[in-house]
Amino acid sequence: MAYNEKLNDRLREAMSLHKNVEEKHMFGGTCFMLNDKMCVGVVGDELMCRIGPDAYEAALERKGCREMIFTGKPMNGYVFVAEEGMKSKKDFEHWINLCLDFNKHAKSSKKKKK
Repeated sequence: MAYNEKLNDRLREAMSLHKNVEEKHMFGGTCFMLNDKMCVGVVGDELMCRIGPDAYEAALERKGCREMIFTGKPMNGYVFVAEEGMKSKKDFEHWINLCLDFNKHAKSSKKKKK
């Protein structure tokens, strides 16, 4: 699956302001890891946001936002945001900030032994 490279460049620029960021390819798109924790990414033409369960219900009320369904089940704390929900710089920054705020409290996934 191809992903929106312009959106990814926009996201890469926003995430470059932070330390300990790593860009990885996953979900058929990209994911930006912050402090070894999944934070935000691009899947297709949408932003994939890890915002946590506390912000989840309110986020779904926003324009362009929908639940992230992966392997047939909604993933609580993760949402997809379509272009109409992030056209303005203010809206885009809203989603990035939600992800960054949750990242401070998120647990990192355990590293797999090689």
